[in-house]
Amino acid sequence: MPEQQLVVFSLGKEEFGIDISRVREIVRLQHITSIPQSLDFVEGIVNLRGQIVPIVDLSKHFLVGLGNSAKDAERRIIVVHMSGHNIGILVDGVSEILRIADEDVEPTPPIVAGNVDSNSIRGVAKVADRLIIVLDIDRILSADEQEVLVHSIA
Repeated sequence: MPEQQLVVFSLGKEEFGIDISRVREIVRLQHITSIPQSLDFVEGIVNLRGQIVPIVDLSKHFLVGLGNSAKDAERRIIVVHMSGHNIGILVDGVSEILRIADEDVEPTPPIVAGNVDSNSIRGVAKVADRLIIVLDIDRILSADEQEVLVHSIA
């Protein structure tokens, strides 16, 4: 039975997942240096072992109104490979790596997409009594947003 592995993380009370093959590393929250005149959802940049990585706050980007309810000790940066660059995604917490059968991921019902751009959602995974929104990492940011983000660190 075909399956996929997801890194499961939280934003507020909601759970999301991204394909583990796109994740480079998961690191604790560290000092983020602000970038003047950047996009609203760009927190800034961090230095990870000599590489400058831009940090995107998914709560702000999705405009889900969840706010930051997590304590800084729980927050994580998930470094993903997107458009040929490493991008850090700021989340409230990472809970697990989960194997999910492809048949357990259903197309996204329109009501679930809510304020999140439904193009960035691959589907919704049913795991026991939980629903995990499975994101398409390549569609979280538009092409224009990715270009602005990459140019902000160039």
